[in-house]
Amino acid sequence: MPGNKAFISCAITGGMTVPGQSEAIPVTVEEIVDSAVAAHEAGAAIVHVHVRDPASGKPSAELGLFEEVIAGIRERCNAIVQPTTGGGVGMTIDERARVLSACRPELASFNVGSFNFGIFQVRHRPEMEPWEIDYLESTREYVFRNTFADTYRLAELFREAGTKPELETYDVGHLYNVAHLLEQELLDPPLHIQFVLGVLGANAATLEQLLHMRRTANELFGAGAYTWSAAGVGYPGEFHLAATALMLGGHVRVGLEDNLRLDVERRAASNAELVEKAMTLAPLLDREPATADEARAILGLRPR
Repeated sequence: MPGNKAFISCAITGGMTVPGQSEAIPVTVEEIVDSAVAAHEAGAAIVHVHVRDPASGKPSAELGLFEEVIAGIRERCNAIVQPTTGGGVGMTIDERARVLSACRPELASFNVGSFNFGIFQVRHRPEMEPWEIDYLESTREYVFRNTFADTYRLAELFREAGTKPELETYDVGHLYNVAHLLEQELLDPPLHIQFVLGVLGANAATLEQLLHMRRTANELFGAGAYTWSAAGVGYPGEFHLAATALMLGGHVRVGLEDNLRLDVERRAASNAELVEKAMTLAPLLDREPATADEARAILGLRPR
């Protein structure tokens, strides 16, 4: 049954985590490509990619790095490669969005509202570099900026590139921002919405808040009129939200960008491990994992 299919997305490296948090976080182009391919082989239909400076591990918006990563993944597997337009601390909207015009991806993330984004509570580990501690601490004053002017501009760039936006909503007000963009005819239905819950400064990664977000989206856009996925930041939120999404007919995002733990006792050794755990949940909840091409059909993407 097509409606029984659930696709899994894997967020490979992120733009807010720092490598000193876990040896599993990929940094170089080769590491990011290898990790993405392994996640796809484990069952991820979509790989969500940020890039990092290969020498330092700092989050980067370097276009050449994106081009290398996207080309490297596409050469080795059939995954939907979804670059970020969210970037990391201190990046401008133009830096974040230039991957759209240059690479014209099938799918990319589209952050629809501003909010405080705090990671300063991450425990400082002895192996962290000074820049990593400074980066974490700087988020005490960090506002992840996505103004109406920014989102209007992003919407234009997505259309020009022929890229479908995955609308990243971190709080319930962001859904009303999506409704506004839709009213202004800046977005083309059917929408694909990602509920990202658990960031300090936005909505919590609880079942109640996921249900609230989904209920609000249904009221605004119509139940069944959009596709959606859930991403829980941290453990156990990542897998609690994954299970809930599967039960409610949604899709799932896991990955080292969002969560570093496989279970209470173990840190994840790879993105593939997190995908494999999500893959075990789907059949237990009567959902069948979708292939990359099946995910393309669900999302209405152009054939690769």
